[in-house]
Amino acid sequence: MKFNTHDTLLFIGDSTTDAGRDRMNPESMGQGFPLLISAALQNVFPEKRLTFINRGIGGDKLVDLKNRWEEDCLNLNPDIVTVMIGINDTWSNESKADGPSEEELDEFESNYRFLLKSLHQRTDAKVILMEPFVLPFPKDRVYWRADLDKRIHVVRKMAGEYQTELIPLDGLLNAAGLKNGFSYYTGDDGVHPTVAGHGFIAKTWIDSIVDKKEVVLH
Repeated sequence: MKFNTHDTLLFIGDSTTDAGRDRMNPESMGQGFPLLISAALQNVFPEKRLTFINRGIGGDKLVDLKNRWEEDCLNLNPDIVTVMIGINDTWSNESKADGPSEEELDEFESNYRFLLKSLHQRTDAKVILMEPFVLPFPKDRVYWRADLDKRIHVVRKMAGEYQTELIPLDGLLNAAGLKNGFSYYTGDDGVHPTVAGHGFIAKTWIDSIVDKKEVVLH
């Protein structure tokens, strides 16, 4: 993906994106992967004068993101939008061993389609979808897969339908966790990234989106 001068890059989603940002300060990037990506790209492309915005909110489910989509996305008229949402839908559904009902999954897909359709209709933004993820530490997180896998399938379906970029973060993080330890990337809950986890997400984003000869995040 090429960046144009004065492009605005928006990162939006739940706590993984939020990463402790100061919501009273619209320029706050938090302490997670959006900040790391912003730092790397501004270092490599100073002439582009890129603008970075973080609109993650901890605890958000997909319907919450939909309800604030107008204010926190469309009204900002971003050029590049990165969306990661869905793990809180799974977290709130963890007691259901079989995962979401057909009705719940249909609603999830409908709400996700609303986001992308409105972006397509009202902006010229390039869109990057990142899979929500969970790592199996603690061990009971393995039971979340019945729910999360179905939501990830919806994200992949939407990426194909709207021809967006797709970063298969769930599989990539789980593979890294097998090699280096799951808690190394998501601490003690399998969801919230450690510093290493945010670094992994940032590098994965850059490797997937930016021409590889232009940016290297060590």
